[in-house]
Amino acid sequence: MLDLKTQIGSLPRINGKYAETLKRLNIETVEDFLLHFPFRYEDYSERIPIDELEKGMSATVMGKVIESKFVRTWKKKMRITECYVSDDTGMVRAVWFNQPYVSDALSAGKGVRLSGKVSEDAKGLYFSNPSWELSSREPTNTGRLVPVYPETEGLTSKWIRWQMSLIFKAGFEIEDPIPNDMLETLHLPLIKTALQYIHFPKSEAQFEVARKRFAFQQMLTLQLVSLKVKLAWQKEKAVSIHFNEKFIQDFISELPFALTNAQKKASFQIFQDMKKSQPMNRLLNGDVGSGKTIVAALACLEAAKSGFQAAIMAPTEVLARQHFESLSKLFANQDFTIGLLTNSYQLTNNGKSTRPELLEKIKGGEADVIIGTHALIQKSVSFKKLALVVVDEQHRFGVKQRAYLQQEITQSNDGLPGKIPHLLTMTATPIPRTLSLAYFGNLDLSVLDEMPKNRKPIATEIVTRLGAHKVYAFIKDEIAKGRQAFVIFPLVEESKALSEVKAAVAEHKRLSKEIFPELSLGLLHGKMKSNEKERVMQDFKDKKYDILVATSVVEVGIDVPNASVIVIEDADRFGLSQLHQFRGRVGRGKHQSYCFLFTGSTTQKAKQRLGALVKSQDGFSIAEMDLQLRGPGEFLGARQSGLPDISMEHLANVRLIEITREYAGKLLGKDPTLKKHPLLAQEISRFTENVHLE
Repeated sequence: MLDLKTQIGSLPRINGKYAETLKRLNIETVEDFLLHFPFRYEDYSERIPIDELEKGMSATVMGKVIESKFVRTWKKKMRITECYVSDDTGMVRAVWFNQPYVSDALSAGKGVRLSGKVSEDAKGLYFSNPSWELSSREPTNTGRLVPVYPETEGLTSKWIRWQMSLIFKAGFEIEDPIPNDMLETLHLPLIKTALQYIHFPKSEAQFEVARKRFAFQQMLTLQLVSLKVKLAWQKEKAVSIHFNEKFIQDFISELPFALTNAQKKASFQIFQDMKKSQPMNRLLNGDVGSGKTIVAALACLEAAKSGFQAAIMAPTEVLARQHFESLSKLFANQDFTIGLLTNSYQLTNNGKSTRPELLEKIKGGEADVIIGTHALIQKSVSFKKLALVVVDEQHRFGVKQRAYLQQEITQSNDGLPGKIPHLLTMTATPIPRTLSLAYFGNLDLSVLDEMPKNRKPIATEIVTRLGAHKVYAFIKDEIAKGRQAFVIFPLVEESKALSEVKAAVAEHKRLSKEIFPELSLGLLHGKMKSNEKERVMQDFKDKKYDILVATSVVEVGIDVPNASVIVIEDADRFGLSQLHQFRGRVGRGKHQSYCFLFTGSTTQKAKQRLGALVKSQDGFSIAEMDLQLRGPGEFLGARQSGLPDISMEHLANVRLIEITREYAGKLLGKDPTLKKHPLLAQEISRFTENVHLE
């Protein structure tokens, strides 16, 4: 009987080399290995007589080895094993490349099972590199639903299946973190049964019910973590900020534009939260250009009018400067001091300031609204009466930051003993309802799903390589009118980040020399230092460049009202939501703006996906479509979310989310510290180590 905590390297047949390789998959113990789930299954369960084989089918045959030979081809320096297998109905050839040991293992007269795809050449039908097992052995790699696992160099699914079968033969005990009565009510199997079903299913129904069970477990853990964060936040105290209704209405009436109904509703929800003595924890989710800044500004105005301080934290210095300029204009008639505190800027709306002077004004309460980067809530900055913190998220969901931010905010020098500030977080990525239910369960949600009436739709067009020269001519015309343009490159995996930079540098050079020699082109990519990125973005905003060539670091943030054209290269390599975010870099001023989606793909799927962007300007409907097309893992960025794969697959399952939310609420209602459910408490602990919740 194996102990789940046994180090995987101490098992027979797993030497130090394999143990090191398994570490790359985060597998160190027997338990880790058991929780390494297949991501798909090959269906080799149906055995077919050899004379019924057809080209292209995946099949399993069983028979006797008639002949086995090993051939070396000198031309291609390839070693080929050829094996002829017969049953009562006929004979078939199997071919393996560079696997000479197969010839020795499958000598004439041995019974064998072959599973794989049937191909055809001049000699007839044959199996190419099929899975095989001696027919005397219990099926593991053939003749069944065969699990295919996430692999790494040096580890195959076949090896993982073999080791997994040995662990099941040796036996193990595993306690179930989910209470029995809960599993019975939901008709879900115990964990040990579910592990058997997921690794060695006898039918599709078995692995489906096992996946449901683990999805429930992971989602329940996510909801428990989320509710515990919410309950802990609700125990904190905040100052109650009176709603100065007439003052706010008078201010709104003097704005040069009308608020949308969505902006009014969101603002009212925020004012109601700020009236409470419990701290607000609200997410303001709005589409590109839906007017989140004015909603946040109204909340800051309310706090400052009531004699408190408000802080706005932006992800970059350029964005912080942008907010400072916007609020300075908005509050020009108010008797407020607005401060901008970053590494490069120490300003107030009354003029320049030294860093010590500005810090003193913040500490003394003379600065009413303070704007900066996340450094604002570090220990070096002391406030007199900080009652509201607004966080403008750069990252699409800021997954790794918010839990840390909440902790930092509770410990900030806010100058209000026993109280913490109200928290408003803004995100520019429209989030479908299912994701907001699962992913933002500890937050109250305000949605800006309506665009201001003066916004002109961005003309969007799909362009093949042949049409590129027309677009370049169009860009020259726009720049001649005084406009600016973006050219964006696709994001690639981190391991290829250097080639991404090379591609951007090469394209910058090509465009500068061959296409736009008379224009000034800037370059922005992810490998630049932060201060370099800030300088390039500010220079572009200050019109020092006509065109900015950038990788996808430009996705969220920079506001350049003068930019009227954006070209997105290899647009089919981006998700729809990301393309919509890029498109939102233009159309921010009074000029008609244009988005050109360059693609070399001619597939129907690519045309359909990109066509959705041409037809729609609504970020929420685009996000829903993106979620359906790519799944939650791709939509969120699986690496970014940190959620296990099975949870990811079920993030769009509203019923599952609602059920787990209900059960999590009941559990914490009866057992707030989970003292009576220690295994669930351990799950939460493991979960929070690996996953950084919003």
